[in-house]
Amino acid sequence: MTLTVLHEADIEFSESVIHYEAKEPGLGERFRNEVAETVECIQRNPEVPRLRAKRYRRVNLSIFSHYIAYIIRADEIWSVAIAHSHRRPEFWLPRLRTL
Repeated sequence: MTLTVLHEADIEFSESVIHYEAKEPGLGERFRNEVAETVECIQRNPEVPRLRAKRYRRVNLSIFSHYIAYIIRADEIWSVAIAHSHRRPEFWLPRLRTL
């Protein structure tokens, strides 16, 4: 399956990398690597995480307090958010209506 990252999710990702790198040099790169590894897992087994009530799937990062929310449409995975787990965790839900 191919993966498409919504523009908003890409911005969230970039902002998080910058935030972590500002906290400690190298931490942004660790965040970037964990997101990349998680995306690879999602692409290998996209239907493993349970389907949530709002019709999306979510994978929590292991080290950082973030998760990747996505939906599956036909043969495509749409990453709709890379969100912090504790700060407004579902602020991005209106994006689902556009897909």
